[in-house]
Amino acid sequence: MQFRVFSAFLVFIGSYLPLAIILAVQDIPVNWWARSLCNVRDITTCTFNPFSNPWLSVSFVVITSLSVLLSVMVFRRISYPFNIEVKAFKEVPNDIINYVFPYVVSFMGISYDVPNKLIGFLVFLSWMFAITYKSGQVLMNPLLLILGWKVYELEILINNEKRVVKALSKGSVQLSNYSAQKVQGFYIIRSCGG
Repeated sequence: MQFRVFSAFLVFIGSYLPLAIILAVQDIPVNWWARSLCNVRDITTCTFNPFSNPWLSVSFVVITSLSVLLSVMVFRRISYPFNIEVKAFKEVPNDIINYVFPYVVSFMGISYDVPNKLIGFLVFLSWMFAITYKSGQVLMNPLLLILGWKVYELEILINNEKRVVKALSKGSVQLSNYSAQKVQGFYIIRSCGG
């Protein structure tokens, strides 16, 4: 099974929710932070829009937040047609360098106020998505770690054949039987009957 481009993009872009929040916070002018808290008795003293570029700040946060929610729905809709037996396993550290780099870059001059840098960053994200999608690495992202998924290297028995595969599991893996689905070179597994 191959992720459709849209589903893969949801998983990919949803993992950038923390970056969207970082950029939104950076879009709040320093003088806004110096203001006193909103006085509920005098609502006219309240500022509801602290952003210099509200459309960009709010849009990126909303898009990535919705992508996280839709990603969860995509993972719930996966069917598990294969039965496997896990013979051996080891947890694999998630390769997050692809995702750490943009966060570091966000502190090095990306701003909603500088359109050419922002466009360059969008081009960079597009390339990152294309590379991760074509290489089958969309599932290797920190979003899934936050949602409780772990990456494993498994020795499995499937159709009376032993294989060594990479697998994604919600929670820990044991030497047991699992239901599985193969997505872009990964086996996504869950407990039988789960």
